[in-house]
Amino acid sequence: MPWLPEHFSAKYVAELSQRRQSPPVAISFFDGIASGQVDALIASFAGEPELHHPVRGRIRGRDAFRWFVETTGEQLRAAGFTVEDVDLVVTPHRTVEEVVLWYDVGQRRVGLPVAIVTERSDAGLHELRIYFSTWPITGSHANRPPLLQPDERATEPDVVGEYQRALAAGDVEATVAAFEPDASVREPAGGQYVHRGTQELRALFTSFFSNGGGIPLEHCTVTDDGRACALEYNVVRWGVTDLPPEAGVAVYVRGASGLLTAARIYDDSNPPLRG
Repeated sequence: MPWLPEHFSAKYVAELSQRRQSPPVAISFFDGIASGQVDALIASFAGEPELHHPVRGRIRGRDAFRWFVETTGEQLRAAGFTVEDVDLVVTPHRTVEEVVLWYDVGQRRVGLPVAIVTERSDAGLHELRIYFSTWPITGSHANRPPLLQPDERATEPDVVGEYQRALAAGDVEATVAAFEPDASVREPAGGQYVHRGTQELRALFTSFFSNGGGIPLEHCTVTDDGRACALEYNVVRWGVTDLPPEAGVAVYVRGASGLLTAARIYDDSNPPLRG
């Protein structure tokens, strides 16, 4: 939830508080875009606005950012958009907001899973990185280039780290063992691409590892609030196939047992799977 409420009009904050049934500590990404108060969005940044978008690429500077917000807001309103909140991971200097953006594409109503990573400090926002797959929109993958470089300090604790090691090794049983029995994994396309329970997860990871091995990721940032952990990464290999580095983020939610109860993936890789 990147935007700072103090920069918005009192009327808008009051309307949002009534709609959300509580005063906002921060204003969510799409609420801010839809507000029409572009100056408030710009004022939320500590310096020049900077946003990385899967389709538009790098958007930097006040004029480019203003154009993006005004154009995006107009397009979303014309498409009758609504936003379904999914989750929010908050640490002192980074937030990861997850939503499903619903809007009309031609005669179809599309539900697009979106993750927004916000870098911030006491001075304000520094950078926003948006992740989603183009598959629900176009039926194809964009294979997005890296936004970040690997960082050896980006390591995940407990079951999240165990899952990552099993994923890299291509070990189906160890990967499935990281999840609670009724846990779910949502692929980037969302919708029908949600797999729940041990049997479905075993089938999913058997398919994922069908290209002769696991999926080792370059780990770039870790955002962990104790309940959920978000990993920004680059996909560089899938089984025996080397891939051009591709940016993504995934959110892993811990259950009461200490195992994972949910994993949600946001990238646009086109996996080389074997039948």
